[in-house]
Amino acid sequence: MLRKTVILVALAAAAFPAAASAADPSGASPSDPNPLAGLTFYNDPKASAMQSWRYLEHKGQHAKADLIWKIASQPKALWLGRFTRPHFAVKVRRLIDPARERGEVPIFTVLRAQATGCSPTYQGGGPAEDRRTMNWYDNLARVIGDDPVVIAFEPDSLGTIDCLAPSRRDDRYRVLAHGVDALSKLPNATVYIEAGASDWESSARTAKQLRLVGVRKVRGFMLNVTHYDWTGYNIQHGLEISRLTGGKHFIINTAENGRGGVHYKKWIDRSRHIWRRITVWCNPGLRGLGPAPTTTTSRPDKVDAYLWINRPGYAQSCQGRPIAWYLPRALTLAKYATDWERPPPGTRFGFKQHYPLSKFLND
Repeated sequence: MLRKTVILVALAAAAFPAAASAADPSGASPSDPNPLAGLTFYNDPKASAMQSWRYLEHKGQHAKADLIWKIASQPKALWLGRFTRPHFAVKVRRLIDPARERGEVPIFTVLRAQATGCSPTYQGGGPAEDRRTMNWYDNLARVIGDDPVVIAFEPDSLGTIDCLAPSRRDDRYRVLAHGVDALSKLPNATVYIEAGASDWESSARTAKQLRLVGVRKVRGFMLNVTHYDWTGYNIQHGLEISRLTGGKHFIINTAENGRGGVHYKKWIDRSRHIWRRITVWCNPGLRGLGPAPTTTTSRPDKVDAYLWINRPGYAQSCQGRPIAWYLPRALTLAKYATDWERPPPGTRFGFKQHYPLSKFLND
């Protein structure tokens, strides 16, 4: 255990070097220095990856334990939402207080706005749920108070606006804008708003949405949180969004993109060469961990960090199973981990070896 603890401290120091000077935590002006530089991010010792690592070590399964250590040893975002109950304030403080004692900063992924359906009549809970969500944002702000945090705000929220009934879309923008306003007022919070991914919506549409919810009030936006596309592609996409939002900075989730995304053609009419590009977002197979969390990025002028905003090893609920830690998936991600930012020449879905498409459709 001591050996791993020493390694973990060394990893944190290497990933997040000491800051040259104190930066404004909000960093709302594009000219402000990177507020993440020099921070050591909190790695929850009670996280599922750490528990699995301890279990495997105890059972003598050292090869598997070493794979899981690739996940357990890295700081990962802590998710907050409707599921953070009962005793919401107590549970949030149980994440903030230990981090503060260690001189570290927690990363919170906030997922509160209801998005459990997609249809022309889907109401997203209606006005009553809107009020509950806005009150929840206000409560979260009160609980955080003056403590330093990084907030990844509402993954997939802008990209799924069209899943709501047309009459409810403006309401959703207002709800999100309320959350951005409440959290932007925290004196030591650095906030990044959901902005999709390079293989999702256009940069022009996303930039317009970011402006609607108040991106000017916060440091910037985040990309690739629930997707797997290459870091390099997200950098290019983010730079386009940045140009349309007054030069805003951004972060990229690299938790599961070490082998890139899985995209393929679905033919509609071969004779007329009509096809659609399908993005496999529901637990694609043979994916790997991407670049480890760091503030040393390929574009330090605009990209503040590569972070694990999503939780590698957690399966999404799209295959009928609950969102939960799934050890086989975690082992696969660790086995195929890379630090690649773009696909190496000659690779397909992140591999030089040819696999049938079916191997990548689910895990």
